[in-house]
Amino acid sequence: MADVDLPRESGAALLPVPSSASPPPSVEALPPAPDAAVMPLFDHLAELRRRIAVALLAIVAGTVMGFVFSQRIIEILKAPYGEARLLLLAPGEGFFITLKVAIVVGIVLGMPVILFELWRFISPGLTSEERRIARPWVPLALVFFVAGVAVAYFVLPFAIAFLSSFGTGDLPLENAWTAEGYFGFVATMFLGFGLVMEYPIVLVLLSKVGIVTSARLRSARRYVIIVFAIVAAVATPGGDIISPFVLGVTMYGLYELSILLVRAGGH
Repeated sequence: MADVDLPRESGAALLPVPSSASPPPSVEALPPAPDAAVMPLFDHLAELRRRIAVALLAIVAGTVMGFVFSQRIIEILKAPYGEARLLLLAPGEGFFITLKVAIVVGIVLGMPVILFELWRFISPGLTSEERRIARPWVPLALVFFVAGVAVAYFVLPFAIAFLSSFGTGDLPLENAWTAEGYFGFVATMFLGFGLVMEYPIVLVLLSKVGIVTSARLRSARRYVIIVFAIVAAVATPGGDIISPFVLGVTMYGLYELSILLVRAGGH
């Protein structure tokens, strides 16, 4: 009895002791979490929409500038074809060709904004170390694109001269090219050269995350040459041999440069 009366004498309150610990609530018993995964997805899509809108506005601004100076630009691009006139085969074709040339100019002029908005969209998903590694390559992407367009402009007269040579001489053929076909070829060639020249940056960035190494790139040379030949033929649909040859040689030179850059980076 003394042991029982001890808590009462000390003034302590007796607390009920559960017979056994209650089990933790199961996952199924927990209330559903709020839309934590849905809202970031919506925010992500909204951010993508904003970035695309800004990039499109930059292209539109460049297109307006290209349209203003379209006559001079068309004269420069048509110069390799000589004094022969290009044919317009449908009403409104002249306007749409001018618009096509202006859009290509708009993409070229808007490329700095496009690359910047692309970087602003993907950079929040990178670690600080990945951002530090990738940041210097963003302006280099613009340099490579401009270099590709410059190579296309350099190759254009040789490609046109080669293709025009089959409509002269003893062959029963005469050059009567349409404006749609000519400027479609020029636009595809310029954009193709510019975009293809971006691949060394992709290889270097892949090496930074351990996906490719210089040894792996060296061992893949024989397959890469075949791929380059196919890509060069697709990116230059004019049918001449000069454009794909120059593009293929340029791509392979950049591939060897990529190997050196990857090796210099310790991979």
